[in-house]
Amino acid sequence: MLKFPVPSVQVPPSSPESQLALLHHCKTPRELHQLHAISIKSGLFFFPPISARFLTLYSHPDLGTLSDSLALFPHLPRSDSFSFNVLIKRYIADHQSHLALCLFRDMLSIPGVAPDGFTFPLVMKGCAQLDADQEEGGHPNIVTLVSVLSAVSGLALLQRGRLIHEYIQRNGFSLNGILGICLIEMYSKCGSIESAISVFEEIPRKKLGHWTAMVVGLGIHGMADFAFKLFAKMLRIGMKPNAITFVGVLNACSHAGIVDEGRRYFKLMRERYEIEPTLEHYGCFVDLLCRIGNLNEAMDVINQMPMRPNKVIWMSLLSGCRKHENNIKIAEFAAQNIMELDPGATGCYVLLSNIYAASGLWDNVSKLREKMKEQGVRKDPGCSSLELGGIVHEFIVGDRSHPQSDKIYIKLNEMSIRLRHAGYIPDTTQVLLCVDEKEKETELSHHSERLAMAFALINAEQRRPIRIVKNLRVCNDCHNVTKLLSHIYDCEIIVRDNSRFHHFRNGTCSCMDYW
Repeated sequence: MLKFPVPSVQVPPSSPESQLALLHHCKTPRELHQLHAISIKSGLFFFPPISARFLTLYSHPDLGTLSDSLALFPHLPRSDSFSFNVLIKRYIADHQSHLALCLFRDMLSIPGVAPDGFTFPLVMKGCAQLDADQEEGGHPNIVTLVSVLSAVSGLALLQRGRLIHEYIQRNGFSLNGILGICLIEMYSKCGSIESAISVFEEIPRKKLGHWTAMVVGLGIHGMADFAFKLFAKMLRIGMKPNAITFVGVLNACSHAGIVDEGRRYFKLMRERYEIEPTLEHYGCFVDLLCRIGNLNEAMDVINQMPMRPNKVIWMSLLSGCRKHENNIKIAEFAAQNIMELDPGATGCYVLLSNIYAASGLWDNVSKLREKMKEQGVRKDPGCSSLELGGIVHEFIVGDRSHPQSDKIYIKLNEMSIRLRHAGYIPDTTQVLLCVDEKEKETELSHHSERLAMAFALINAEQRRPIRIVKNLRVCNDCHNVTKLLSHIYDCEIIVRDNSRFHHFRNGTCSCMDYW
């Protein structure tokens, strides 16, 4: 029997609440190990809030070691941004920033796990720690440079990425291997596809990884024709594509809405190159079908998959229901599967709620919001960021916390006036709330990307592209506004949302209004 100085708690714990209460009062490594053993025996360890609390405690320097945290991490019932953040923080506390950045790179590769507002400051701290090590005479090796480039890609820190590229050039590192691949990926994910192409062309002995990285980069920038031409050139010189190459090609088809080409490449992969489709390939193909509104065909593909569909595939189907027809039956079926895989999937609840709202099913919206409260699910606020002068500035919808907030809202008002003169009419159907039209217009005008654009127009150098990163999909109204602003202010605006890049120039977007 454990002896804790908590008279109101019965031990051994028999419920999640009592277990969490005991963990709150845990003071020594011995107590922590005892509670851990009890929780595994009782099965309570596999309750996500409890396992997350154990990871937090093991990561505290007074209660556990880095080895303890690493041993626990693979056994967590659910990997999410919180668990990654805890371990990244512990790596940095132990002055192992290169490993923290490696973990961040792994985090970015896991479907359904996305960095949050706590991740970015931690990664920035890790980068700063590496800078300090270099100033003290340390010399980054290839492994460290790869880790830093991955972090820079995830955060879209183009200026820092350029500095790393300069360091690589000054110190004579070869781009024929992994560094060349990472630089192409970094520039692609930071919105500078021209720089990615430049790096690709400079590499004298290109390997499959370089070709694949370039195809993927062109795809996420909506440059499907260039991606297909590069893929064809790659085949002509005798380079054999692998599974990742086909992910890039299928992704390009999806972003461009070219369904016939998508079917052809999906067939080519299996029949000529004998590559069996993975979840990623099916995910790209289903996404393509859902984007163009072929929901029934997408369902047929899902039903014929030899493996269980993952959350990403069901989310593509749910998103397709939102974009086309507001198909309630298929939407609810997709949402049910997502919730079974991840009961805390915020995006699922939000999308389904929007589908109900767009169909006028306000009772369903209310019931779903109640369920979100019961599950402790909170909607992720729209967040947009941009890098200026080596500093990342973040904005959320209706944000007034920035030091230049007064100037930003004055600029927003100026933007609104000029937009009206250019013929802009707010698309209030994008605001799925029971409020009047004026409130809907105000809600739209304070979206995070508009705050970021106002800040950039105040502070950025003229003729330099404005680069914005958004954590969610750009709404239709903000997309229309950004097109107009690129014409009104004669500037290039590059927006990376949660699925692709949009290049706005002279009143048009590279996605051709298909995203």
